[in-house]
Amino acid sequence: MAQEQDRARPSPKKGRVVTSRRIGIHTSIAGGVQNCAVRAHGLGCNTMQIFSSSPRQWAAHDLNQADCGELGRLRERYDLKPLVVHNNYLVNLASTTEAFLKKSIEAFRGEIERALALCADYLVLHPGSFRGADRAKGLLQTAAATAAAAHGLDLAKGGLMILIENSAGAEYSLGATFEQVAEVMDHLKGVIPVGACIDTCHTHVAGYDIVSETGMGETLAHLEKTIGLKNVRVWHCNDAKAARGSRLDRHQHVGKGSIGLEPFRRLLNDPRLAHAAFIAETPIDVPGDDRRNVDALKTLVNSTPPGKR
Repeated sequence: MAQEQDRARPSPKKGRVVTSRRIGIHTSIAGGVQNCAVRAHGLGCNTMQIFSSSPRQWAAHDLNQADCGELGRLRERYDLKPLVVHNNYLVNLASTTEAFLKKSIEAFRGEIERALALCADYLVLHPGSFRGADRAKGLLQTAAATAAAAHGLDLAKGGLMILIENSAGAEYSLGATFEQVAEVMDHLKGVIPVGACIDTCHTHVAGYDIVSETGMGETLAHLEKTIGLKNVRVWHCNDAKAARGSRLDRHQHVGKGSIGLEPFRRLLNDPRLAHAAFIAETPIDVPGDDRRNVDALKTLVNSTPPGKR
């Protein structure tokens, strides 16, 4: 990813489009965490998401204090906010295996500590898998394990909020419905700062209609009723390779999948969502795909649908 993003990076002085929304993409920290800011700025972002360490290894990368400081200076220079950190994929805070749960709690505590060191605004957490238990118990355990991982750490003082992300709805996964995300949030309110991250691909393949204008309106109304739109701090803007209701989590380039461009236009121009960051997690199939996805989102802001011009 880092090599492709570096090759795709244009001169930051040329062709930068400024929008009224915070738009970015998941960005590599290869070569030092501070490098993600240069990459994100070069891709035309004004927000970004990163992993603070390898997402598929238990052994965590030690952050260099000087690099963290430099990242802060570069974020200020390039107006990159908020900074979103995504949790390790191995962590499962709903695990029914005691040893694995203990390992997951320890790893997630490390994620929180690194996010605090980076002065990140948000840390995105997948609710986990409840295989071997029931869904209600799994949701309660995810909340309890999250609280245990954060014990003794002052997230509020550090300006860090944990965001519970909705899932695509695979057989044992938690978070496929807005109600499940809201339940984890409710368990954690008053314990740690908590909000939500909504992924468009996950929402679509979990069965919600966000493609039709009517369906989008109904889905956002349901989201407001359950989670609260003001509590959705980050939108993962991913198109989908699979069909609605398929429960297959396969991200596609913005506008190139079964969701299409119009739903993203509606999200980006909805004044109720103006406080949120819109971040793509799209594939890089050929060099420049990351920049093209960022540009695709940016061009939709304050634009008119083709049929209404």
